[in-house]
Amino acid sequence: MFFLPSRMPCPWGRKESDTTEQLSLHFTSQPIIIQLCPGKIFPYCFLLSRALSGAEAVNALRPFYFAVHPDFFGQHPREREVNENSLKRLSAYLENLQKPGFKSLKPTQLVFYVRETDQNPSDGQEHFSTSGFRAVKFTLHTRDLLSTVLYILNSCSLSIEHVQSLNTNVHSQPLKEAKRTSDRPIKWDKSYYSFTGFKDPDEDLEQVWRTETTLTSWLDNNGKSAIKKLKNSLPLRKELDRLKDELSHQLQLSDIRWQRSWGIAHRCSQLHSLGRLAQQNLETLKNAKGCTIIFTDRSGMSAVGHVMLGTMDVHHHWTKLFERLPSYFDLQRRLTHLEDQISYLLGGIQVVYIEELQPVLTLEEYYSLLDVFYNRLLKSRIPFHPRSLRGLQMILNSDRYAPSLHELGHFNIPILCDPANLQWFILTKAQQARENTKRKEELKVIENKLMQASTKKFSLGKFYKEPSVSSIQMVDCCKRLLEQSLPYLQGMHLCVSHFYSVMQDGDLCIPWNWKNGEAIK
Repeated sequence: MFFLPSRMPCPWGRKESDTTEQLSLHFTSQPIIIQLCPGKIFPYCFLLSRALSGAEAVNALRPFYFAVHPDFFGQHPREREVNENSLKRLSAYLENLQKPGFKSLKPTQLVFYVRETDQNPSDGQEHFSTSGFRAVKFTLHTRDLLSTVLYILNSCSLSIEHVQSLNTNVHSQPLKEAKRTSDRPIKWDKSYYSFTGFKDPDEDLEQVWRTETTLTSWLDNNGKSAIKKLKNSLPLRKELDRLKDELSHQLQLSDIRWQRSWGIAHRCSQLHSLGRLAQQNLETLKNAKGCTIIFTDRSGMSAVGHVMLGTMDVHHHWTKLFERLPSYFDLQRRLTHLEDQISYLLGGIQVVYIEELQPVLTLEEYYSLLDVFYNRLLKSRIPFHPRSLRGLQMILNSDRYAPSLHELGHFNIPILCDPANLQWFILTKAQQARENTKRKEELKVIENKLMQASTKKFSLGKFYKEPSVSSIQMVDCCKRLLEQSLPYLQGMHLCVSHFYSVMQDGDLCIPWNWKNGEAIK
């Protein structure tokens, strides 16, 4: 039961010019004080409706997942990695919300790069980049799935109207008033915390905003948790290695990899599934001899010739893919020939596909890009001296109109680039490209030595980095790590990324530009 106190007029239906008021809803003997902003409120039906299930929450967040999915950020590896890390932390937050008997979650600050759509208007408060996406930062400190879903959608300026259809107890009232909600959570009077002894969440939030995490303080707070998770995951890690070795030997594979940072249990499940399929159709699966298998979001063959198994596909789809592999190998040979033809027309420059820096493309999609570019070159016949550009590399882009030179030394060439501009750009930047390439190779050698030294000093079980962390960043990170004494790292799996995080299987993620010493205010 709830009631509106008679002394408080009902705020719904008021004009936006009305002043902000407080509404007390009495579910128990203790009042809940809710700050109301006219024109920017959650309808009372949301506050009083049943809780969302985990499946309903995922469904309600589909527009959000579509806006931040890492696959759409192939040309922007740093932003892609930021979204991947934030999605992991969000997933852990949502999982903890659903655990029975949970009391309270620590404030979780997340950063996402949100793709621009017509439904994402600017409110003048968020940064919009020129790359078609904007950075959104918000801090979660919610207590149920429904308020979490609404808060995320509103923080990203996404519609929440579809949420009504997911909740059968929600009143049929239109959600016009909820298009843009207040970012402020439910506010309890300070006396409530003094009386009950509960911790004021505002104090946690203020602490998050006021201080900057340092490496030593973060390891002090999270080291024991990571050690426990890593220890618990060791049996599964051994099982994963066993399954991977058995399948690689049975199918004569070059490697088995994963495109996403799925947990060890999830990976074991995928290998068990592939193993069952191998028992049923061994001869068909042997078509993948010498290939690398990658578990990813869709089935097919990748631009570099890896066999992609979609984790949401059933065995029937996988079987059809393995049956079609001979035709894929034929297309791969034609693609290689096409790359050689382009290289010949452009003075010997090598056409490459860099997985870490380019969108995830299938073999067919990549062949189509090469074919369009090759036909444009044939028509223009740009004069390049034969083999004058040997030793240089280029990648093709479908979403650019001007060529550019990457800091790693390769050229970014749009498939629709003007031939005359292309010739001028490559010739004027060729020397700089060679210098960048030489510097990249030198940095790689230094990076490998520093990583080996760090692994030895801290007795790390594993030391690696996310693909979006450059060699320059990794070198800087390792040099500063080697100056520290960090006993918590002994035996741990350490990943250098852009954020602090403890993975579900105990891997420690630290930002490459970690801070040390006193927290910075």
